[in-house]
Order: sequence, then C-alpha cells, then structure tokens
Amino acid sequence: MATVKLLTDAEVADIPAAKEVFDDIRATRKSDFINNFWRGLANDPPLLQRTWEGLKAVMAVEGALDPLVREMIYIAVSTANGCSYCVHSHTAAAKARGMTQAQHAELMAVIGLAGQTNHLVTAMQIPVDDQFLA
Repeated sequence: MATVKLLTDAEVADIPAAKEVFDDIRATRKSDFINNFWRGLANDPPLLQRTWEGLKAVMAVEGALDPLVREMIYIAVSTANGCSYCVHSHTAAAKARGMTQAQHAELMAVIGLAGQTNHLVTAMQIPVDDQFLA
C-alpha cells in the first residue's frame, strides 16, 4: 500500500504545477498513461518537477547509449537496489522499446552473475589489479 495518496487526473488538474508536469510526461512519452510513481510524486509538485526533469534529461534524449540499453541498465540497477516497482516499470519500457525474450534472458544472466561475483569479491576483499586502475 502506498504511503502517499496517488492523485487522480482530476486532483492533479487543481494543482497547476503538477498538471504542467503531467502534460509534459504525456507529450514526451506520446501516451496518456501516467504511472503511479508520478501520481505519488504529484503530492509534492517541486519534487515531481525535479524528478521528471532529471529522468527526462537522462532517459528521453539522444545520446551515446540507445534507449533500449538505458532501460536495460535501469533494470539492472533497480534489481541491485531491490526496487520491484522500477524493475517492473523499466522492464515494460524495455519491452516497448523492442527488448526480445532472448535479450531479457541474457540480461537476467548478467544481473545474476554480477550479483554473485560482486558478493564473492567483496567477501574475499580481493584488491583491485593495478591494470584496472589506469
């Protein structure tokens, strides 16, 4: 259960700063859907705007990483951070951007392997090789 109210479109319509962000989310994503994360943040319009602007600056612009790769990285980091909501949200976004079942399976293998080896090297306190420090 959410710890904040998930604002409806009607409630957001009465908060001009939040409505402006929702309108931008819809325009940027070319979709009428506003997910629960943004509906929760709408309780604090300045936080909503800061968070959306940050996400948009990283995830919704042209860059060296293609949008699917960014979504897959987001899935991996969300998995490491234990954020089920973000894993679901960004898996859906990755699939919408063309992630195949085979790519998803490889991603799960990489995430699982990285988690295992990260824990092992941390437990053993292996020093970093000089060649990796350049």
